[in-house]
Amino acid sequence: MATLKSKLESLLFVANKPLTVKELADLLKIKNTEVDAAMDELSADYTSAESGLQIIKNNGKYQMVSSAENAAIVQEFIKDETSGELSRPSLEALTVIAYRGPITKIDLDRIRGVNCSLILRNLLIRGLIEEKADKERAVSFYNVTIDFIRYLGINKLEDLPDYERLHQDDTIAKILNREEPMVGASDTL
Repeated sequence: MATLKSKLESLLFVANKPLTVKELADLLKIKNTEVDAAMDELSADYTSAESGLQIIKNNGKYQMVSSAENAAIVQEFIKDETSGELSRPSLEALTVIAYRGPITKIDLDRIRGVNCSLILRNLLIRGLIEEKADKERAVSFYNVTIDFIRYLGINKLEDLPDYERLHQDDTIAKILNREEPMVGASDTL
């Protein structure tokens, strides 16, 4: 069985944004003080191991980030990632978002059959998609940006080929209404 630190580490690894103590406590059904204590230990583990990762805390939020010592290599990689060609999985996710947006990460994961956290992060960094939070439902929705539409040289999403048919395709609706999850364990870039 996974330890509390292991669970917290996994959640921080897949999160594409800082997570509050309350969010972590609610997800794990534990007290806020337990999260704080385990996060202090986990942060110390990363520091003492001279890891390429570290956990930062700011205003009651935690996030896993690359270590400051590796900033130059990380910046070089991100520059290449944000200026190079999109990978096939990124193009697939972007297509789904364009035709089915606004869409949640969970629905995108179900349609693609894999965890899309890293793909969404890369598309957000490139400015091709945007995230809008629905605080009442505690979920985020993803849509393509105006920059994406401009890049394609169209005036509106409805100008995409077969937009109306694919936007309303009931095959995807059936996938989204399935009870069993279709999400894989990892993301492919």
